[in-house]
Amino acid sequence: MIKLFLFDIEGTTTDISFVHKVLFPYSLASMEHYVLHHQTLPSVSKAIEDIRKTVWEEEQKQLGLYEVIEKLKDWITKDRKHPALKEIQGLIWDVGYAKGEFQGHLYSDVKPFFTKILSTNTAIGIYSSGSVHAQKLIFGYSTEGDLTPMISYYFDTKVGGKREKSSYEKIATETNLTPQEIHFFSDIPEELIAAKAAGMGVTQLLRAGTKSSSFEGITSFESFMDVI
Repeated sequence: MIKLFLFDIEGTTTDISFVHKVLFPYSLASMEHYVLHHQTLPSVSKAIEDIRKTVWEEEQKQLGLYEVIEKLKDWITKDRKHPALKEIQGLIWDVGYAKGEFQGHLYSDVKPFFTKILSTNTAIGIYSSGSVHAQKLIFGYSTEGDLTPMISYYFDTKVGGKREKSSYEKIATETNLTPQEIHFFSDIPEELIAAKAAGMGVTQLLRAGTKSSSFEGITSFESFMDVI
């Protein structure tokens, strides 16, 4: 019996273009100003040191503050899934959402599916490479209203990479469930492979532009409504 439905965000609940054409450009344009004016904020200060540590380990280079900013911009263009970058991006997006400069995109089938899930006393969880803070912003300032009260669990790469079996095992442990009690939705086959290897049920979302795979695929959550 499924006790938790676990969702990827980008390409699953949210259009990829929103992330790449709205959120990423906003953080790229705002990065220098934000870091320079918030460098003493504990979360930003820690992120800066984590970036310096990573670059030293990978390139044996010591970075000044402006070089850290340029590295962050470079990682945005390359879509690197570095926790420190995701942390600062989330803080920058917080400003944009609060100012009403954009809303988190959600496909129209997401809220009805969430509502149906909760009506069966089943929980909802999110697992994305974006920080938990950024996840809450998308669902909290969404085009469908504030959906955060509907979501019980949020996971980011602090539990591990999304293509690693151990990450899904950790999620099961942290939710006090067996993997067999969790069903994971994603558009990425490699993520589904990892989740399935951990013992979870999986379904691929085939949104516009997504390539099908050997996994069972659906184009909308509407086709899953009668299953639960």
